[in-house]
Amino acid sequence: MTIETEIFEIVVRAIAISGAATFLVVLWGVPMGIFLGSRRFRGRTVIVSFFNAMLGIPTVALGLILYLMFSKSGPLGFLHLLYTPLAIILGQAILVTLITISLVTSTVESIDPEIKDLAKTLGASEAEAAVAVFKESIGGVLLAVAASFNRAIAELGVALMLGGNLRGLTRVLTTSIALETTRGELTLGIVLTLTLLGIVLTINFSMNLLQRRVRSWLWR
Repeated sequence: MTIETEIFEIVVRAIAISGAATFLVVLWGVPMGIFLGSRRFRGRTVIVSFFNAMLGIPTVALGLILYLMFSKSGPLGFLHLLYTPLAIILGQAILVTLITISLVTSTVESIDPEIKDLAKTLGASEAEAAVAVFKESIGGVLLAVAASFNRAIAELGVALMLGGNLRGLTRVLTTSIALETTRGELTLGIVLTLTLLGIVLTINFSMNLLQRRVRSWLWR
């Protein structure tokens, strides 16, 4: 296998794993963020504060917790997830869930409450009023999704501890960069780093364009 082919496989694997993790987070993190941002109930402040506080959790700490759970002697050891792409996907999904929920909650909270009240005044139901709030917050939601993907693909601790950096199976961009640097292969490490930065910048640029198009489409 040539070095170019191996780099291509690493890039594709990194995008696929982080993309799958982000997709899972969109399924549960975005709805939860919208719910927390638009509802008021007892204990809500504690929940929101918890997610905000957990934004600073060290990835190696989360990786260690999940490693202990997925190991043979752990409670989920029977699933044989350790050192598989699925383990990295689940680890990244848990990590970026915290980011997604916090950002989406803040975005929805920042929407003027009068928008929902005005919608109800004009005869909109509770569900229709919620849709109006979502339309206003769609830009922030998309940026939260982009930030989640960027955090996932740039993450090292979870990917290394749960994936093991196995060649051809769980080796992704961040673990490859760390490996090549320790080997003294700085040129290859720089190439991989520039590739990672290119992916992140491309995602941000694409999401900004998508944000404008979606907002214009929703308010036609």
